[in-house]
Amino acid sequence: MIEIDGSYGEGGGQILRTSVSLSALTLKPVRITKIRAGRPQPGLKRQHLAGIELVAQLVNAETKGLEVGSTQIEFIPTDLQSGDFEYDIGTAGAISLVLQAVLPPAILSQEPVRFRIKGGTDVSWSPPVDYLSEVFVPMIAQMGPKIEIHQNKRGHYPRGGGSVSVEVHPTSEISTITLVDFGEIASVTGVSHCVRLPDHVADRQASAAEYEIENKELNLEPIRREWYPKSNDPHLGAGSGIVLWAESKSGIRIGATGLGERGKRAEQVGKEAAQYLLQELATKRAVDKHLSDMLIPYLALANGESKIGVTEITSHLVTNIWVAKKVLGAEIEVQGNIGEPGIASVRGIGFSLLE
Repeated sequence: MIEIDGSYGEGGGQILRTSVSLSALTLKPVRITKIRAGRPQPGLKRQHLAGIELVAQLVNAETKGLEVGSTQIEFIPTDLQSGDFEYDIGTAGAISLVLQAVLPPAILSQEPVRFRIKGGTDVSWSPPVDYLSEVFVPMIAQMGPKIEIHQNKRGHYPRGGGSVSVEVHPTSEISTITLVDFGEIASVTGVSHCVRLPDHVADRQASAAEYEIENKELNLEPIRREWYPKSNDPHLGAGSGIVLWAESKSGIRIGATGLGERGKRAEQVGKEAAQYLLQELATKRAVDKHLSDMLIPYLALANGESKIGVTEITSHLVTNIWVAKKVLGAEIEVQGNIGEPGIASVRGIGFSLLE
């Protein structure tokens, strides 16, 4: 059994999700100890259980210690399943974080795997589902896996109630990639939404973002506004947000996000998202800081060497690299310091996904 120190690095939920995900993918059991040991309330929270429980269904795993407050768990996968899976996180737990855990092992299946997950689609401290569908999915497709993400209904904090359908088409192997420089920009666009709010909220977010970008010679395309008449809005609670992305002429995408909150003007949400995107683009690197740690498990599985230029080396990236080395034995080097742009070089283990 592989032993994982859950207090390593930033010591949060990321190390837990990645460890379980790679355990499921390789069918190697793991024991994770000292879970969130340095946090004010150590141990598992309800949102951490969600991803592990769904991954356990996918690989018919035996689990020990899977309860709120637990600081140690064992995850023992036995058999990869395919077909349809449904999971309700409850309240506004982040659907995107559950998908980060369950997608890598899902691409192992002999047959397509479909998920229907309920919870939060646009919540703090996690990528919005729009970011996954518009940035993560096109980028991961360059490595082979084909993933379709459909957002059926949005869910915001605190009530959640969002619904997302996902279909994973397995691939025989993960291709290596070299994505260091972003290159010449082809276009910038995005989507701005609001639910249970006046339609002008989505419009003001988008207009503020467009104002920040339009004079930068970046071939700005109109940002899509998404809203619902209040008399016919199916969502459980009010919320808003914006996701922007820039695409290079070679098909590379970099994203930025903004989330509305009580007391914060819609113009500020859009402005900050646009400024963040411009800062990412200014580094001229090919992979934004949210995507970089998501790619590591896939790069570690590829048959050969990959290299990515990241807009910022984050603690999540460093944590995922450590777990990939520990569970998979991949060779990974990073040039640069945390908080700065850098380059990650990965020699994958050549894992055959459909054997």
